Amino acid sequence: MNCEDKQSKKKTIPNFEVQKSTKKEASKVTYEEPKREFPKLNSKSAMEFFLEYDKHHKENKVRITTDFGAIDILLYNETRFHRSNFIFLTKQKYFNDTQFYRVIDNFIVQAGNSDDKKTARKRAYIGKYLLPADTKRGFKHDRGVISMPSSDIDNPHKLASPFEFFIVCQKGGAHFLDGDYTIFGRVIRGMDVVDKIAAVETEEGDWPLVNIFIKNVEIIE
Repeated sequence: MNCEDKQSKKKTIPNFEVQKSTKKEASKVTYEEPKREFPKLNSKSAMEFFLEYDKHHKENKVRITTDFGAIDILLYNETRFHRSNFIFLTKQKYFNDTQFYRVIDNFIVQAGNSDDKKTARKRAYIGKYLLPADTKRGFKHDRGVISMPSSDIDNPHKLASPFEFFIVCQKGGAHFLDGDYTIFGRVIRGMDVVDKIAAVETEEGDWPLVNIFIKNVEIIE
């Protein structure tokens, strides 16, 4: 594969909302639906919900604990809908027991999905919605930024898939992604962990041969 082919492949990497793996054993943790404290979201109601949520939830630092160690993230206040969404999902414990399901060494690690039915039930409980792209804040896809992939389903405007995220680990950045995906934070500690995840062996679909789980995502500030 020549450099041009690799760039073409990379350009499409973040555009995946759901990926199925037939080789992996699903997590055995059961999911108990919590008592509802918020309305079930859809693409029409989500923006109003997160606009109000932003007024009362100002946290902007989270810790992602993985099988390989912890990654601390600073979320940008400038991209308030995407920051609020990530804080909201963190408080709902959505990310716990999801996986890094798509990794490419010296490019990105992508997470927030799983072939476990529990993850699908969590999504169904929270609601089906997309977030508008917010790509004109001056942020670039530098090494260490966290960005939100687009949904791959009937999505000409590259609306963001709210349940997933990717972290750029490419040396020098992946600036050919600029303008296509919303950057909403950056790694402030734990890039060595990101690099370890990116370097694992994968199958043809870039899914790690051995599942890499997110054990916990918590707010630290």
